[in-house]
Amino acid sequence: MDYSPYDLFLEFKKTYSPVGFKGIDRRDPLIVSLEEMMKLNNQFLAVFDMISMKIEFASQGSIQLRGISPEDLTTYHFKESTHPDDLKRHELGLVKLFKIAHELFVAKKGEQLMSENLRKRNITGNYSNQLIQCYFFYCRGPYETVYNININTDISWFKRTRWGFHYYVGNDLSYFRYPDEELLMIGPILSDREFEIIKLIESGLSSEQIAKKLFVSIYTINTHRRNILVKTGKTNISEVIYDLKEQGLL
Repeated sequence: MDYSPYDLFLEFKKTYSPVGFKGIDRRDPLIVSLEEMMKLNNQFLAVFDMISMKIEFASQGSIQLRGISPEDLTTYHFKESTHPDDLKRHELGLVKLFKIAHELFVAKKGEQLMSENLRKRNITGNYSNQLIQCYFFYCRGPYETVYNININTDISWFKRTRWGFHYYVGNDLSYFRYPDEELLMIGPILSDREFEIIKLIESGLSSEQIAKKLFVSIYTINTHRRNILVKTGKTNISEVIYDLKEQGLL
């Protein structure tokens, strides 16, 4: 049978979620095809049970992209391999991961996507730009839980960025595909400076205090504040802060 790349992941989900992704025979033709495709695309996957926080299955590509064998891979390795400058986004992402899993578990139905790019250490000890795609779905059997099929793809080839990094959370399954430039250009609409100002506002600083801290005029800060509201369509900064926290960006 011919598969487009993510059809194979969906077939993997359909075949193995009823048994909790346990007892998977790596000689199964489906698994062999999946491993071959991921090797070609410089990818690996790990299946997380988000309620018990266990990795139920990991592919052989974890050796190349993380330097860890599938049998030894733990949740610790996902944080430990993250570039220090990306740890804050990693931690914010974790908060959003658990929020998504909780919401699906309470609703007892549904699926959702979350993806972002982070710099991760590979087998050579160097950091490479990697896309982390998380496909969450509620599952009733063999026991009630929420799974996260976590697909990691090396995207070192991608050099352009629009807003500094890729980020998506939502239900549009058309984004569950091999990363192309169109997908990777999806990201926050705010600039790094605007994010910085929002974080300082959230910490309680006034516009005058922020201007002094950033060595710019209060006029510049107020211009940024107006631009933030125009970009987001909000009426005040408090709404922007709330929305960014809901998205897992603040």
